[in-house]
Amino acid sequence: MAFLNSLPARGDLVEIRLGPMRAWVACHPELVHRMLMDPRTFDKGGSQYDRLRALMGDGVVTCRQPAHRRQRTLLQPDFRASRVADYTELMGEEAESVCRTWRAGQRIDVSAAMMALTTRVTSRVLFSDSLDAATAAQLRNSLGTIVRGLFVRTVVPVDAPFRVPTPANRRYRREVDRLHGIIDSVIAARRRGTPRDDLLGTLLAAARDGGEDSRAGGEDTAVTEQEVHDQLITLLLTGVETTALCMASALSLLAQHPETERRLHSEVDTVLAGRRRPDLDDLPRLTYTRSAVTETLRHSPPGWLFTRVTTRETEFAGCRLPEGATVLYSPYLLHHDPASFPDPELFLPERWLPGSERATAASHRAMLPFATGSRKCLGDAFAMAEATVAVATIAGRWRLRHPPGPVEPPRPAVTFGPRSLPMICEPRSVDPVGTPPLSRSRTPRATVTSHVQDPRTAGDHGVDNA
Repeated sequence: MAFLNSLPARGDLVEIRLGPMRAWVACHPELVHRMLMDPRTFDKGGSQYDRLRALMGDGVVTCRQPAHRRQRTLLQPDFRASRVADYTELMGEEAESVCRTWRAGQRIDVSAAMMALTTRVTSRVLFSDSLDAATAAQLRNSLGTIVRGLFVRTVVPVDAPFRVPTPANRRYRREVDRLHGIIDSVIAARRRGTPRDDLLGTLLAAARDGGEDSRAGGEDTAVTEQEVHDQLITLLLTGVETTALCMASALSLLAQHPETERRLHSEVDTVLAGRRRPDLDDLPRLTYTRSAVTETLRHSPPGWLFTRVTTRETEFAGCRLPEGATVLYSPYLLHHDPASFPDPELFLPERWLPGSERATAASHRAMLPFATGSRKCLGDAFAMAEATVAVATIAGRWRLRHPPGPVEPPRPAVTFGPRSLPMICEPRSVDPVGTPPLSRSRTPRATVTSHVQDPRTAGDHGVDNA
């Protein structure tokens, strides 16, 4: 990370070596925007996506640009604002379920708990209640092992080390096979059962209706059996760990900043008014909580390094890049550049409050946790809502504390964040843990200043679109 942060001093576009390979790092936010807004010239590719494609197949995240529009059009309705609103209750139920079992003084692994939460939420969105508790736990363990093994496979440019039957390689292959087996079983069971209104249902309906040679508007709209499988794998791998790491990082950072934590607790107590979890109407009022999530994505972005490959010879920042050149960009680098974010190492949710002097046009432009353009993250609004609901639900009941001693910094892998985060539970409520949720208060809520995003422009920039 220190190496990344040193690059802007060398220029807006810096050539580096990755072993025998040349690559260029875009260090200026305007360059990154230019690249992301031109996916026909800067397509997804390079060793990172080649290895991801071997695992995920040709899904919406890894597919080449010509196939992307059709895939995104198919999946987008399940992530539109109205659907995200429908999922809010589900998110709150799962967040409450995770923290309901905690006990005062208990030492918990927050990273594992957040993985359990996001696995349950994502699997319910993708295929309703098709997973029992044992299968969900198996899925969570498989995803953890796979993500840990992915990073080295995406940065090492040769395959030979991964064909050696070392314990780590065998473990990785075993969990990949197990993950694919779980998805195949879910698909097979659904085909035998009743259609459901979930994302798997959307994919299976498209596979039935598309036909082998169906065309609409000149584009091939057929959805194959393999694509159904690939999209589920893709959405699981991209929707579970990244959001879990964001939530774990947020809880860790709050514990390290008591004044920020107190302000967030005050907002949650005011908005929830004694209830156990937020509902849809509460989300626009959780302004500071959402700002804390946004600042976490700036400070510790789970997606910290991405690659693009040029599809033709092109001029970029005064440099002539050949066809097939690898160009990297790093949200971590952009988010820690003091030119865009003064005091970048500080955790300051106030940067993102409406009317804040810190939320400049430059900072919004440099804030790219979900990318931008036509290949901006499909589930950005979903992830923001899930993280906000989870942090508010946990903060309403618990104060989490780091054990004595230094806090281990997050480690970069294919994603960035705390792989293991031990914390100690302190209850915030006098109510015994495990008591039934309080009914909705009939007392009028205190007025809370909020900023409600216009849904017509939601998603244009940054993360202000949930």
